[in-house]
Amino acid sequence: MAVVKSYTVGAGDMFYIKHNSDNFTIIDCQLFGEHMEWLVQELKAESKHKGLTRFISTHPDEDHIQGIEYLDEKMPIRNFYTVKNEAKKSLETPSFKHYCKLRDSDKAYYVHKNCSRKWMNLSDDVRQTSGISILWPDTSNSHYKNALQLAKEAKAFNNISLVARYSVENSASFMWIGDLETQFMEDIFDDIDLRKTNIVFAPHHGRKSGKLPNIWLDKLQPEIIVIGEAKQRHLHHYSGYQKITQTRALDITFVPEGSKVKCYSSNPSYGQRDWLHDEYEPNITTQRDTQYYIGTLNL
Repeated sequence: MAVVKSYTVGAGDMFYIKHNSDNFTIIDCQLFGEHMEWLVQELKAESKHKGLTRFISTHPDEDHIQGIEYLDEKMPIRNFYTVKNEAKKSLETPSFKHYCKLRDSDKAYYVHKNCSRKWMNLSDDVRQTSGISILWPDTSNSHYKNALQLAKEAKAFNNISLVARYSVENSASFMWIGDLETQFMEDIFDDIDLRKTNIVFAPHHGRKSGKLPNIWLDKLQPEIIVIGEAKQRHLHHYSGYQKITQTRALDITFVPEGSKVKCYSSNPSYGQRDWLHDEYEPNITTQRDTQYYIGTLNL
């Protein structure tokens, strides 16, 4: 059974995928304050029976890498997936310095459009694929080259974000887009292979500046858009699409099984969504909290 979880960590991003194969994936990191210890403990517990754990960094903005040094100390990162870059910052935080240490180490694997790697998207006799594919970056694209240069000059980092898609065999698909900005997504549309994806995590935490262009939405045809924890006044609300908003739902858990995705929220007051099917699934109780069933998406 696969599980995809999106944590509420303030105005940042952090996810894990517990694959239905011998893989465990962490995507981005924002660790601070009281939740650092329990969240890493949960990651360790959820991944303990998996033979391979990888960390995917969408890009090196602080709200996607904060606390990565703590995570690496408590749960050593041996497989670090990132875009190849020379990003610099005028103010280097401990987390950014640690990101650069991992980025420039032999633990790093530089991802790009259509790259192949065991066991990210290749299977063998040792273990099955994780089901992750990298749709972006196209390292020959002029817009991307310009974004890399701006990052090297310590001016901007959003548009060096990768795009990753996770597809569960015979079940649901999910997409992460980091902090790509709307104009950039429009600029690269002809060079990215978009396909229908059931659940999409809105770029830039749901901000208007990272609104998914209509040309992307027409290709993706998402059943659910997850809107992150940007401030309300900055959000784009994706009229006409079904949404789960992290500021209200708090931690969000998806359990894809065949033609269904069971959906859960850690907020007991969030309630069932009338656009999801109520199949009377029980809540998920863990050592730390309860994930409350909010309905099932039928694919």
